[in-house]
Amino acid sequence: MRLAVASDHGGFRLKAEIISYFKEQGIEFEDLGTYSEESVDYPDYALAVAEAVASGKFDLGVVCCGTGIGVSISANKVPGIRAALCHDTFSARMAREHNDANVLTLGQRVVGPGLALEIVRAFLEAGFQGGGRHSRRVDKICGIEKKYCR
Repeated sequence: MRLAVASDHGGFRLKAEIISYFKEQGIEFEDLGTYSEESVDYPDYALAVAEAVASGKFDLGVVCCGTGIGVSISANKVPGIRAALCHDTFSARMAREHNDANVLTLGQRVVGPGLALEIVRAFLEAGFQGGGRHSRRVDKICGIEKKYCR
């Protein structure tokens, strides 16, 4: 599994914690920025991860900002991306299992590093259950995207 990870300045320290976890676990990743706490615009980094995942270069993405909201909204504008803002492990697992989410967004000012790593772990360990109602619903999401994202 290859992961794309990024943050704006408001999520920079949380991204650093996540990168340390990836290194400890031997998880293959690429850091798409930002590389300091100097103020930047969060849509740029959400877009970098979303495009990298949508293109197939990476399997999943993780993007952090202050709240996780801005990067979630931004990433979800890219066709093929289902970004989920998660504040707990249950939501992270369900985002993958039921919604086939491919980008996790987190807020540095909302969750501490310990919980954030548990959320990342839950997101990465879960997989899309597919079939039946879950596939039907994800297909409907894709249909909405096709209708409005031309």
